[in-house]
Amino acid sequence: MAMPQINGRLEPVLDLVAEGCADLEDPWWVFGSAGMALAGVPGLSPPDVDLIVSERDARALMARWGAEPVAAAPSPLFQSKIFAKALLADLPVEIMAGFECFSGGAWAPVTPATRQEIAWKGAALYTPSAAEQAQICRRFGRDKDLARAGLLEALV
Repeated sequence: MAMPQINGRLEPVLDLVAEGCADLEDPWWVFGSAGMALAGVPGLSPPDVDLIVSERDARALMARWGAEPVAAAPSPLFQSKIFAKALLADLPVEIMAGFECFSGGAWAPVTPATRQEIAWKGAALYTPSAAEQAQICRRFGRDKDLARAGLLEALV
């Protein structure tokens, strides 16, 4: 596994995520560009930290972090049963539960099958494997996701 590639703005937010998610009841993942950085993709500057969590844990995090549900703009590609944004530090944390992608003519859950633990300052962060992150990016199919898939596949 490649070493995480974490910039100065992302590090303190990941500290708060590791602390805040330590006692969650269900599996959870850091996803998106922050997950890619944790997997070892160099040169990224994530604008936020995306978390995929269960509905139960989404509610717990929202209460813990004072996050309110956000009505996401309608998207032909993505939807979540719960979507909330927590402003914990320099970057927002986006909490997603029941996250789905429209692919192959139907909505389907985005629930990673792999859960890679990254040791983080005495705590743990979790991401899908680099290979699975690449597969998910290919499923999303946008130009930026296909470019990300290539970066992730280079790590595998």
